[in-house]
Amino acid sequence: MKKLYFLSVFAIMLASCSGKQSNETSAEFPNDPFRPQIHFSPKEAWMNDPNGMVYYDGEYHLFYQYYPDSTVWGPMHWGHAVSPDMVHWEHLPIALYPDDLGYIFSGSAIVDWDNTSGLQDGEHPPMIAIFTHHEPKGASEEGNITYQYQSIAYSNDKGRTWTKYEGNPVVPNPGIKDFRDPKVSWHEATQQWVMIFAAADRVRIYNSPNLIDWEYQSEFGADMGGHGGVWECPDLFELPVEGTDESKWVMLLSINPGGPNGGSATQYFVGDFDGKTFIPSQKDTLWIDYGRDNYAGVTWSDIPKEDGRRLFLGWMSNWDYAQVVPTKKWRSAMTIPRSLHLTKSAETGVYSLASRPVKELESIEEEDNGIIFLGPVDGLDAGFTESLIDYEDGNETISIPFRTEITIGLSDETTNNFKITFDNTETLEELVLRFEDGVLSADRSKSGLTNFANNFAKQETRVPIQELLAREELKLELFIDSSSIEVFLNDGAVVMTQIIFPTQGYTRAYISSDENPLRVSFVTTQLKSIW
Repeated sequence: MKKLYFLSVFAIMLASCSGKQSNETSAEFPNDPFRPQIHFSPKEAWMNDPNGMVYYDGEYHLFYQYYPDSTVWGPMHWGHAVSPDMVHWEHLPIALYPDDLGYIFSGSAIVDWDNTSGLQDGEHPPMIAIFTHHEPKGASEEGNITYQYQSIAYSNDKGRTWTKYEGNPVVPNPGIKDFRDPKVSWHEATQQWVMIFAAADRVRIYNSPNLIDWEYQSEFGADMGGHGGVWECPDLFELPVEGTDESKWVMLLSINPGGPNGGSATQYFVGDFDGKTFIPSQKDTLWIDYGRDNYAGVTWSDIPKEDGRRLFLGWMSNWDYAQVVPTKKWRSAMTIPRSLHLTKSAETGVYSLASRPVKELESIEEEDNGIIFLGPVDGLDAGFTESLIDYEDGNETISIPFRTEITIGLSDETTNNFKITFDNTETLEELVLRFEDGVLSADRSKSGLTNFANNFAKQETRVPIQELLAREELKLELFIDSSSIEVFLNDGAVVMTQIIFPTQGYTRAYISSDENPLRVSFVTTQLKSIW
């Protein structure tokens, strides 16, 4: 007999809100059923890649690819928002508009603390944005491949207003199509600025003493990583190896198409960097997230040394279907912010990048009645069925964001196959996470609206996790929002991000196994809207 063990679901603690419709998600965004409640999204119109992520004077800046006149991609601007904690966001006016040199494509921003650029005017060090100008007329000319080049803009008022440098572009196109997405950082050992950006199916690395005069140094990737599509949005940074005195450099590199589960995805490489050349330590193609909906992610610049974290944010969508998802006034959201950590296997010596939800997310935990159900439930035997929470309110259901932490005891005596299901018995919609034969798969074929694109739900997303199952237990951390699920396994060793569009909120969640008794413990915490 199949065993159903209900983990939690949303809202015994919401009895006082039972008259509230599920689409009345916040005071700022009423009647918006798919609007994420714990993820950044634009007020309206189209958004894609995060850009210019930089920290200064208590504010995390998020710029992003933005087209204010439509909910599909168009002439790119830089949208802008700021946050004290990467969780609660204030929308600000558009920072950069298209001009005679072209659209404003992706890029980065830094604080020029020592005014190496000479662009400071006032008490604050200048904030410098480095971006790709994309000239649309040149892009439409047959045979022309030099329509993308790197430019800068600067701000002397903490990022509120921007002036484009009159000498743009600072890096002309040398004759390479898809020449874009610069990420700039300061290399302390050589006392110079480093710029890495995508150049067709590889990356180029440049140096500069002043953010204006750039010199080519090297390229990487011609014979490394996935080459199923265009390379985009690179990043390069140093990380300590956890539990050791060692440090290595990590390069992020997004690719579209060519992801492990179709469409867009972000790969990474681990190696050494001397300020000019990146040398990889291992040749395997590794992925920062195996879900279909984490793309173009990069990290914040200028995080204070006393903080010490490497903080990451990605675009929560996929170019396979991003422009047709069933949202009306806006399109796309960002992932929850994550800290990146480098680990090394004691058995194989392989380096791996782990992604973990940032501690600042604790600020949106409900203080009163926030814990919906607390385990453990231990040694569940064959034939055991118990509904812990199964919430439905007449013809109305209430969906709220929540986090669930689950620990599954593993045994050499069983196959460790089980599944976790989120469903709504009224709509018969369900999202299923299956753990079978060393593979985690996500099935969203019945998760809600799916027919807006043939490639949204035609196949399961599959992630190999056999190495994780060799341990005594499997730990899962799940974040569920109005239109997404993010799964972190064993402290972020494996991550899966998926967007979903249920027509009503899921009202149940349960774990089940056809063949094995399970040792399960879990806690589910209600989360407050960030808006």
